[in-house]
Amino acid sequence: MKVSLSINGQAREIDLPDSDAHSGAQFAAVEPGVYSVLMDGRSYEARIEQSDGRVIVFIDSHRFEVEIHDPRRWSRQTGRQGVDGRLNVAAPMPGKIVRLLVAEGDTVEAGQGLLVMEAMKMQNEMKAPKAGRVVSLTAREGATVAAGDVLAANE
Repeated sequence: MKVSLSINGQAREIDLPDSDAHSGAQFAAVEPGVYSVLMDGRSYEARIEQSDGRVIVFIDSHRFEVEIHDPRRWSRQTGRQGVDGRLNVAAPMPGKIVRLLVAEGDTVEAGQGLLVMEAMKMQNEMKAPKAGRVVSLTAREGATVAAGDVLAANE
């Protein structure tokens, strides 16, 4: 599954494997907020704190401010007015596009349904991350999509 992150203000996209066995990294909770990470034969201690919707990760003497962009979640905060720029709506998992609810160029409200996607025998409505205009609609009814595929974008 592809995940969009912002690490210390820089946007990154990473592929998360389906299981830890394939990732080369192992994680174990030592205590609440503290994890032991074994990666590439080296052991790290990661301390995690949450603050204002962001996650702060401390590894050795380094501090990383991480913001995770999960396309499956919509909240009043992420859907608020005033968010600048283009925001993509990506498939959270492999599935099939069942129905398009908007067309390219349509004006949408934050949280308004853009399309319906079927995954694991369940239909999920993918919502607009913010109010604006649909500038890209790459999803097509009946098409099969992979996790992380960009389905739509709005500005």
